[in-house]
Amino acid sequence: MNWERRLYLTAHPFAYPLLRGVARRGPVVRVPGVGVVVNDAPLAREVLMDGGTFRKDGPGSPGELWTPVLGPSVLLNMEGDAHRALRRRLTDLFVPSYTEALCARVLAEPLARLTDRLGRGATVDLVDAARVMAGAVIGEVIGLDTKTEAAYRDLFEQGERIVSMVSLRTRRLSPSQVRRARAVLDPLGDIAAKAYLTGDESTVMGRMRALGLSEDEARGAAGAFFLTGTETVATLLPRLIALLADHGRLARVAAGDGALLDRAIEEAMRVTTPTPVMLRSVHSPAMVGGVAIRPGDRVLIATHNCCRDHGPFDLDRPHPPELRRLWFGAGPHFCIGYPLAMAQIRLVARTVLAAAPLKITRRAAARGVLIPTYAHLTVRAERGTR
Repeated sequence: MNWERRLYLTAHPFAYPLLRGVARRGPVVRVPGVGVVVNDAPLAREVLMDGGTFRKDGPGSPGELWTPVLGPSVLLNMEGDAHRALRRRLTDLFVPSYTEALCARVLAEPLARLTDRLGRGATVDLVDAARVMAGAVIGEVIGLDTKTEAAYRDLFEQGERIVSMVSLRTRRLSPSQVRRARAVLDPLGDIAAKAYLTGDESTVMGRMRALGLSEDEARGAAGAFFLTGTETVATLLPRLIALLADHGRLARVAAGDGALLDRAIEEAMRVTTPTPVMLRSVHSPAMVGGVAIRPGDRVLIATHNCCRDHGPFDLDRPHPPELRRLWFGAGPHFCIGYPLAMAQIRLVARTVLAAAPLKITRRAAARGVLIPTYAHLTVRAERGTR
């Protein structure tokens, strides 16, 4: 069994076989208790592009899940003019030049420590390193005061506990789950609000104020970035290195240029699928792949099935247009944090690959997580002390 499949089966021993079994039933399948499952990339993109019919608010949508926790004004539960207005303001914040500078500044010390450890031939757990760095960046975004590795690990673990409450069948969080989530997010919202009110435009929250966001919008945005931005990056980095090593491509990418690294990252994202499923609520009658969809239906876009239909990991096979970055969405809800995620991943991946040749010395799959990942993945530079 390959390691990627093992990660999925360990995280979701029952849901993953169901998800892959549904893929064999056809491009669009109605599954009782789950919803209408879309397994085909062109049809998935068609659904994502039609924000009027397939929405992120309403029954079975992400809004139904997260509005009780985050409030009504965050991008992942909004549609229409209000969504477009908020997204337009936030887009000005997450431009590549700003996110790259932010990550370079925040990650300078953690990356220097990682370089030193790898250079001395020490064994490094890439899972822990990725979590610390994802925590450092999201801590900077929300205005976290305590800037230590322990604080960053705690921040990541808090987010992981919240998202792990969600499964394929989850339509809404229970009152006790909402209370547990708010016990984590409300204090983080207070931290974000304090940074917002200070108004320092060198900070992310200060820039949000300058861009015209209200305090509630800034709090909600901080919570949404916290929930969606930590696990995506932290789970991808160890899996990227493992995929390159397992397919004999690590040395090639380490010796290559930035374009090859970007291609490796995109291919790793296709295979690992940072967002394995996406949810939409149907607001008007439609046909998808010959299947009639009714208002009130829940559409589950099986992003993982769409991506894996393209075949195994292969650096030399280009992605077709309909698959391009599908794991980050498409249309009006394409992930606004994409430049921030890519800036982090590039920086950390370059640092790890600079120590090549690397040997994976130990790894194990994680249990009880939403996004499949490694519990630990340790590597060592084979050339030893330099």
